[in-house]
Amino acid sequence: MFVRTTARDGIRRSTAARGLRATAVAMLAAAALASCTQDTPQDAASPRSSAPAAPSAAPVDNADQAEQAASEASEATDDPALPTEPAPEAVRDAFATLQATLNDTCTPGAGDCAYFLGRVTRELTELDEAMRADPKGPGHFKQPLADMKALFAKLGTDRSTPHLEKHFTAIVGTRDGINTWMQDHPDDYR
Repeated sequence: MFVRTTARDGIRRSTAARGLRATAVAMLAAAALASCTQDTPQDAASPRSSAPAAPSAAPVDNADQAEQAASEASEATDDPALPTEPAPEAVRDAFATLQATLNDTCTPGAGDCAYFLGRVTRELTELDEAMRADPKGPGHFKQPLADMKALFAKLGTDRSTPHLEKHFTAIVGTRDGINTWMQDHPDDYR
């Protein structure tokens, strides 16, 4: 299961949550449709008799309509035009969260680097995503994207604390280099 936490809003997003949300929407639509077809104004105005009414086709129709509404709602969530993943943050937002780490540091081997290096690496990953998705295009962010690509190649998929501590200088250097680049491009973060 894919889970992504954004530092800006602290919301955990997952594919399971989107699936549950789509199911809930479909169920609400079906329930609303069923409730709209049960009582008509004419039925509400007439006195009710205590004798049981003759069976009608309405419950079958309601079930069919509810099924159809749920099916349509499910198809609407599978629309390829709708984004399946949350959109990346804006560059300025992703940069702001990275910039918040500028005065932070740690001492590799002293046991205080797990959070710091994990956060900086995560912030760099989110900034990379934001720059690639920006309307200006990745060509505008050529230098920072190249720096992050080089860092990510060194790190590979290992995000363990000992591995990140081994690459402390590269992680902090990439963060500081991107900060310098962004300071020369204020239109990208203001």
